[in-house]
Amino acid sequence: MKTIGYKKGLKMSLMSLMSLMSLMSLMRKTGRFILFLTILSALMTGCNKKPLELSEQKGAQETKNFMSKDVAQGQVLEVYKSPTCGCCSQWIDHMRAAGIAVNAHDVNDLASVKRTHDIARPYQSCHTAVSPEGYVFEGHVPAKLVARFLAEKPVGARGLLVPAMPVGSPGMEMGSRFMPYNVLLLKVDGSTEIYEHVSQAAEQY
Repeated sequence: MKTIGYKKGLKMSLMSLMSLMSLMSLMRKTGRFILFLTILSALMTGCNKKPLELSEQKGAQETKNFMSKDVAQGQVLEVYKSPTCGCCSQWIDHMRAAGIAVNAHDVNDLASVKRTHDIARPYQSCHTAVSPEGYVFEGHVPAKLVARFLAEKPVGARGLLVPAMPVGSPGMEMGSRFMPYNVLLLKVDGSTEIYEHVSQAAEQY
């Protein structure tokens, strides 16, 4: 009985193979052989393809962040602040800890700095940073967003803004207190849009 079953299975396999060969011969004659091979290859590739895993996505994001940081490390920001501003000094420490070089300048007339760089009053903060290319970073902008901006250089943008001094932002740490805030993209025409919403303190680093 086992021998009969084996022979029957072998016969069916041979018939299937012969049918496939006949189909290939017919498609070769009708000019569709290459199309058949293309479709077969695509089906086999699709079956073997694995979905992108979360670890791979995380790796891609980490690579992007590393590249952004690398670009920022080639820049030196000129930071203008009041001589007595403690949170400004802490923000500078935050930038340097992230690998971004800073030259600090104590000035008594910050208003003139804001006017020079066309930062409207509603968007002003306690310090202004300027890159060698003329991009401005007003207020307590997280270092990682400065790095991303410098790497991407969005078309039609002049810089990033964090108006006022949000509690819990880099340089404005107060224990566990944190106030969600928006980082604004400053455009060349003076308008703004949200560049990033920071809802948790951990998102800043």
